[in-house]
Amino acid sequence: MKYILAPSILAADFKCLEKQMKMTEESGAEYLHFDVMDGMFVPSISFGMPVLKSIRNATDQVMDVHLMIQEPIRYVEEFAKAGADIITVHLEACSDVQKTIEKIRDCGKKAAISICPETPAAELAPYLEMVDMILIMSVHPGFGGQKFIPDSLQKIRDVKAMVEEKNVKTDIEVDGGIYTTNVEDVLDAGANVIVAGSAVFGGDPAANTKAMMEILKKYE
Repeated sequence: MKYILAPSILAADFKCLEKQMKMTEESGAEYLHFDVMDGMFVPSISFGMPVLKSIRNATDQVMDVHLMIQEPIRYVEEFAKAGADIITVHLEACSDVQKTIEKIRDCGKKAAISICPETPAAELAPYLEMVDMILIMSVHPGFGGQKFIPDSLQKIRDVKAMVEEKNVKTDIEVDGGIYTTNVEDVLDAGANVIVAGSAVFGGDPAANTKAMMEILKKYE
């Protein structure tokens, strides 16, 4: 299994975003996590297609686009054209989850599905064989800098067990409150893709990325 770090640019300094992105790339982060918020599914508003399009050519990292928006099927094609490599939608935000996943596939992109802390892992069961990745939110979506919800560890274990039972090759990504102090707990529970915002961009992005990557490499 491959272990991947996905720094969340929501926590980056946009005055020097390209520089900070490059620092994470050169320090071993294969993905960049791009959080899109619409002010409806979550209270906050972040950024959208124009920002993604403008930064796409500034890095060779995989653009891991997380759509925290209501009825994301409306914008899948636009985000695909803007440069997304992976498009994640929330189970709770889709009136037709399967149709939304199929739309992502039709655009030639990898599909992922996410669940909020209140949503039981069992609700993912019908979609395990349709997606490339499952994103477990370990905080309430919409705001950066929150504390990791301890119960998330059992949810990661539950999802891992479901994936193994179905015998599917599905990455398990976790997002929210992850630092070098607790990332091993998350990895031990079964995750292999780690989203980190403040833990990477809160200080020296290069040094923070390297510190996180040293831990991830121990699991390979």
